[in-house]
Parts: sequence; C-alpha cells; structure tokens
Amino acid sequence: MPEVGLPLGDTWAALRDLRVDECADAGLINHTWLVGEPPRFVLQRVNPLFRPEVHDDIEAVTAHVQARGLATPRLVRTESGALCATAADGAAWRLLTYVPGLTVHKMDGPARAFAAGALVGRFHRAVDDLEWEYRHVRAGAHDTALHMQRLAEVVTDGAALPVAEGILEGWRAWPGRLDLPARHAHGDLKLSNLRFDAAGSGVCLLDLDTLSRLSLDVELGDAWRSWCNPVGEDGTDTRLDLELLSAAIAGYRSSRPLSTEEAEGLCFAVERIALELAARFCRDAVEDCYFGWNGARFPSRVAHNLHRATGQLNLARSARSQRGAVAAALGA
Repeated sequence: MPEVGLPLGDTWAALRDLRVDECADAGLINHTWLVGEPPRFVLQRVNPLFRPEVHDDIEAVTAHVQARGLATPRLVRTESGALCATAADGAAWRLLTYVPGLTVHKMDGPARAFAAGALVGRFHRAVDDLEWEYRHVRAGAHDTALHMQRLAEVVTDGAALPVAEGILEGWRAWPGRLDLPARHAHGDLKLSNLRFDAAGSGVCLLDLDTLSRLSLDVELGDAWRSWCNPVGEDGTDTRLDLELLSAAIAGYRSSRPLSTEEAEGLCFAVERIALELAARFCRDAVEDCYFGWNGARFPSRVAHNLHRATGQLNLARSARSQRGAVAAALGA
C-alpha cells in the first residue's frame, strides 16, 4: 500500500489484500494507483485544486449517466459512507471503479476522431435531462473576454508583446457569440480523458473533476482544438486538420443532433479556445507563475510559454482561414 496517512484497508474494505501499483499512464493532476490484478479499482490522491465538494458533482453525474446505460467510473464510498477520505495531512483520497480499456494520447486518424466525437455525443445526450447544481465551480475558467483584458494589462513590452498583439488582433476579428446557453459538460475533453476499447470504439469519459456547465462551443472547441491539431501544444507550426475535425463532427452528430444555434456557434469554437489558451500562455510568459514547463527542451517557463502561445495563435489563424470549410462540415 502507498504511504497515504490513513489506513486504506479500514477506510475501504474492498482494498484489503489487493495489490496496489502506481499507474504508469495517469494524468498530471492527481496521483494515481491501480488496485488489483487485473485492475479493479483506481485509488487517487486528489490535487488540492479540487475541493471535496467535487465528489458530490462526480457522484451525481456518474449515477445519472450510468442510469442512462453508459459506462462510467463510479466512486466507491468509504466504510463510513463518505465519497472521499481525508488523510492526516489534509489530503483528500478517493477510490473509483476501474473501467477496462485503452488510453490514447495522440489522435491517430479520422476513425478515432469519429469514435471520440460519438462518445462525447453519447455523454452529452445522457446529461441533457440532468437536474443538478454543481457544488465545485471554477469561476471565470473560460471567460475569454476577461482573459484578453488581463493579457492586454500584463503584456506591455518585451518579447511577448508581438505575440500578445497578434492574439488581441485575432480576438477583435473573432465574429462568434459569447451568449450561447450553458449545458452540462465534462470540461476537459483532451483525448487522454476518453477511454477506448481494443476495436477503437469509445467506452467512457475519465477525469471528472472538471464537470460543470459550459456553452457547447467551449466544451467542443477545447476538444477539437486538442484532437484536430496534429502537431500538439508544443509545436509552433500548428494547424487545424479539417479531415479530423469533419470526422469528429460526424461522430458527435451520430450520437446527438446539433441544433441550428449550436452548429452556428461551433463554427468559431476552435478559434475562440485557441486564442483563449494562447492568451493564457502569453500572459504567463510575463507573470512566470502558473503553467508547468519542460526544462529539458526550454531554458525557462517564460520561453516554453511563449513557444506554446505562438503555437496556439497559429492554430487560431489556421481555424480562421478555414471558417467556410468548418461551417460546411457543421452544416451551418
């Protein structure tokens, strides 16, 4: 058992006598172990970014989607009935059921993009009728206009200024809407948060700490920005791959139809979120305090964030140059 500051076998009787191994394929936020051989549970030390109330949200959403017939990890209550446990050092720990499948970190073609879109569409369709007020809310996480205001205030000179000016120019030319209705959303649909089976079909969504209400253009714009840029976030020659995007859209629509308003709003979704992330990276290239960075590739966090800001700006420009093709793919 890992050293956790609480008696795991007493906290969750299901853990007694089971093998516990560090998860080699975990994300970067929560420290994760697999329990059992083959795995039966996922044990996590929860990052303090997430307050304990996040588990109320996870329980409500996963219970709802499971009742709709979808696979999903479920929280395993402690022996006292709690959704998580608190260690002596104040850290929150939780236990989840393990959903078998594969984690994919890089989009490998249109078939995967279709499967990813179809999985997210199934999830969104399942929560369309959910009635729940979220307990753990990240206020302003996707307030794009505020991110642009802060960028303009912070970046006033230096090496980041030309990039900041390009981002702000792109934002002024962005023709989309900021008043699309909020809906239940996963909140972080990077490809590694989707589970696939060996045949390539989507199984379930993982890493549910970011569940919230978001507009669909924010939810899918962030997904498509991640899925449909073959270069990734650490390149600068970024582009929106229209073949991947078209497959992702088709997959989504195979599970959940888009309203006219949603389709029209999604025309500018990738562009919006790429500009928003570029603004956040560029701002941190001055403030030097938030994003992690790769010390093996870059001399400083500042250098890495300026590199990433440039990449996201170029992705936004690629999306802007293909607005007509994106609208056609959406039927808008």
